[in-house]
Amino acid sequence: MVELVIMDLAGTTVDDGGAVLAAFREALTRFAIPFVEAELQAVRGANKVEVLRRFAMRAFGAGPETVRVTREALTAFNEQLLHEFRTGALAPIEGAEETFAALRERGIKLATNTGFGRDLAEAILTRLDWHGWFDAEVCGEDVPAGRPAPYMIYLAMERAGVTDVRRVVAVGDTPLDLQAGTRAGCGGVVGVLTGTHGVEALGATRHTHLIPSVAQLPALLDAEFAVGWATPAR
Repeated sequence: MVELVIMDLAGTTVDDGGAVLAAFREALTRFAIPFVEAELQAVRGANKVEVLRRFAMRAFGAGPETVRVTREALTAFNEQLLHEFRTGALAPIEGAEETFAALRERGIKLATNTGFGRDLAEAILTRLDWHGWFDAEVCGEDVPAGRPAPYMIYLAMERAGVTDVRRVVAVGDTPLDLQAGTRAGCGGVVGVLTGTHGVEALGATRHTHLIPSVAQLPALLDAEFAVGWATPAR
């Protein structure tokens, strides 16, 4: 039986209205850091500090300039997103809250994990009044490395009091989400199609299931996880 479901925020349970990609574009452009759009798509779900540092390192090389630009670009990114998350068109993905309730009724613990820092994660959860749903809330700065490393999943398990990773289902909308779930050894690694990655990109990444959105998650768990376990991630 499933004990814990760990869900990503933006693109999986939260519709950010394109605010995240817009904030990345603005921060990179302001500090003259070159990028192409496909690169931004590829790093969806990653730790935001790591992403900005990687881009800055490529542009300026190792040294104090990269440190400075990374710090200032991160500040710009966070400030823009904090404003958007507190005042903009942030909304739950359709069916997300109903899914939370349905999983709770089944006795399943819930957790979030996100590549955002703590301030941004708190802004989302506070704006949507979601703190009461989750047994664990994990963000990128809580762990030594973000996705695709599995550390956020392990920390969510620790905080939720779950010890068997085979009883954990990880849910996300990016290839990095799925890679983290697979590396952690989760019993279920579920991709949803409500983010910016389509079925081709997610289908090419190891997973156990793909579903249109988290709205279908309770039915999937009832059908595939009520007895026994999913086949290993493929």
